[in-house]
Amino acid sequence: MLIETKDLTKTYRMGSEDVHALCNLNIQIDTGEFVAIMGPSGSGKSTLMNLLGCLDQPTTGEYMLDGVKVSSLNDNQLAAIRNKKIGFVFQSYNLLPRTTAYDNVMIPLIYSGSDNRHNRVVAALKSVNLADRIYHKPNELSGGEQQRVAIARALINNPSIIMADEPTGNLDSKTGLEIMGIFQRLNQNLGITVVFVTHSEEIAEYTRRVIRLHDGELVSDAPVTNQRIAPQPEVAKDAHEN
Repeated sequence: MLIETKDLTKTYRMGSEDVHALCNLNIQIDTGEFVAIMGPSGSGKSTLMNLLGCLDQPTTGEYMLDGVKVSSLNDNQLAAIRNKKIGFVFQSYNLLPRTTAYDNVMIPLIYSGSDNRHNRVVAALKSVNLADRIYHKPNELSGGEQQRVAIARALINNPSIIMADEPTGNLDSKTGLEIMGIFQRLNQNLGITVVFVTHSEEIAEYTRRVIRLHDGELVSDAPVTNQRIAPQPEVAKDAHEN
């Protein structure tokens, strides 16, 4: 089991009141799954994503990631997991505005002290069909191209998990489907586990399983019966080398 939570609870103190963002949540995600987390605003889906991505710690309960009890790790250990095991993609791209696509993708390699950086960055950008935009800055790229840079950055350390929080939320429907095609390829061809927060029922149909939350509680967990297949652009043959 890659991801397992046991009675996971997250409570925030708001003034004199406790707000229960997650309540005794029990979920399991196997290696190679493509899971959507859905729910209305305030349901706890982003809170859950932050906990699963080791960006936050639960108030009570356990989180096991690949057999490791994450809820007992210190900040340095959590940072190491985030750097090596998990790639993050967000709705707002989170790119450095005055930095090229190449340098944005390079950043995680600098933190990890990895070798062969140039070839790895170029291969990552080719894998998301940005070979001709490598040295462009974010303001020279469309929203879809910026999100592809963010995906390349998430992939650069060869993570086993991609955590994506509303990655199509700022995109038009056509571009959103192109991004879903990339996620489907990463999941199906490379075996990367994808955990995907979305508010869109249509987008969720491109995943394989949907976990639904309401007021911090699990209300349903079911496979997608007729998974939609997004367009698959051709990728350069050497895109995943190095």
